[in-house]
Amino acid sequence: MTLYDIGRVCVKTMGRETGCYCVIVDVMEGRFVVVTGPKHISSVRRRKCNIRHLEPLETKIEVGKGADDKAVEKALTDAGLLDKFKAKIRVTQ
Repeated sequence: MTLYDIGRVCVKTMGRETGCYCVIVDVMEGRFVVVTGPKHISSVRRRKCNIRHLEPLETKIEVGKGADDKAVEKALTDAGLLDKFKAKIRVTQ
């Protein structure tokens, strides 16, 4: 059990997607994970991301390893997080 496990909701802190919510869908070796928004909800497309560019939140949703965007969207709807994901937040360093 790590902080960056599958289903963890995070906020991007670096890059063009700064302030957008995302979900970890796969853990790679080293310091990398695969995240998705999905793009049509939070503007974060599925991509490999360094964990230093993420701020993990306490929230975790139930998705399987490598879940597609439809499964992530359904899990967000079931958890009542869909409206939260559509908004951006201000990230202070």
